[in-house]
Amino acid sequence: MVANGLSMIRPVVLVLGPHRAALSGVSTHLNTLFVSPLAREFALVHFQVGSEGRIENGLARVLRLLVSPFALAVAIFAHGAAIVHLNTSLNLRAYWRDLAYLIVAKLCGTRVVYQVHGGLLPQHFFRRSRVLCGFLRATLRVADVIVVLAQSELAAYRAFVPAQPVVAVPNAIDCTRYTALTRPRSPASASRARLHLAFLGRLAREKGLYELLQAVRAARAQGVQTRLTIAGGGPEEGTLKRYALALDLAPDVEFVGPVFGKAKLKLLGAADVFVLPSYNEGLPYALLEGMAAGAAVVSTPVGAIPDVVADGVHGLLVPPQDTAAIARAITHLAANRDLLARMSAACRSRIAGAYSIERLSESLHRIYSELSQIKPMRTRLQS
Repeated sequence: MVANGLSMIRPVVLVLGPHRAALSGVSTHLNTLFVSPLAREFALVHFQVGSEGRIENGLARVLRLLVSPFALAVAIFAHGAAIVHLNTSLNLRAYWRDLAYLIVAKLCGTRVVYQVHGGLLPQHFFRRSRVLCGFLRATLRVADVIVVLAQSELAAYRAFVPAQPVVAVPNAIDCTRYTALTRPRSPASASRARLHLAFLGRLAREKGLYELLQAVRAARAQGVQTRLTIAGGGPEEGTLKRYALALDLAPDVEFVGPVFGKAKLKLLGAADVFVLPSYNEGLPYALLEGMAAGAAVVSTPVGAIPDVVADGVHGLLVPPQDTAAIARAITHLAANRDLLARMSAACRSRIAGAYSIERLSESLHRIYSELSQIKPMRTRLQS
């Protein structure tokens, strides 16, 4: 980078996370950072951790886990990294794995951004052991700043480690591809037309897909005509397909596998409602994308979802694992197409205004800039 004829060296940030081609929310987060304006001000270097995107046997995995922290130390010195941005989540597997990276990064003299992508709140993580709870608190204090996705997480982490800088930086998307989408106008007979539902994500039990299928059948029993498109892959795919057949939902449910690019835009642009009845979440990119495309939302108030979705404004929030509530939400939206249209417009406005890639870049730029000055930042970062 050159400014006023003088060469300016961009601070190097090692960004830790899974393979960038892996199908995961954290991979999407990494890819967003690397194409954001942030990458023009800081030299972002990816350092792969975790098993996502790898093909390896048990022995290879053990060797990788042993060698990888040393490889991080080599990468820090080879690139002259000023900051290590560790993307993790508060579950047992990720916590213990990433603790090694946290310690190595600090021993090498770098500043550490410890970004938590969901999982349990810290108060609940080791709740059965006071010793382990104290150990978690001590390790969280090693990081220079903790970044969370949701306001509920912000309050929980600040209460758990009150002297530690904790900031909320929600996920974001590139809104430009969605603003160009033109949603079809509802016909005069819209109240009798099929309601198009879309799910996009990992096909796992905790996503609430079994309850969703039951709700579609319950809504049909009340005369509501729906078309549910389920996009994604995962461990429950085969079982879900068989369950849909057992519920006699073959004419109403379509499994299309993972979708990308234009296929994803087409799917979301055609959806009246984006459904995500998950048991737990961080801040799903699919939710942001669905709303940016103008789909109203039926979801559970978990993780950061209540920060994004106002009940009755952008969609309807239902309790986790509540089939009847999901069915009522679907039925209500199918019968109120004017409300659905208002929710659609509100969703697009919400994402463009608060969850754009530019906003994410500004938030992390502020954190990176303060940390790269190598000064005590705790008071400022808490604000």
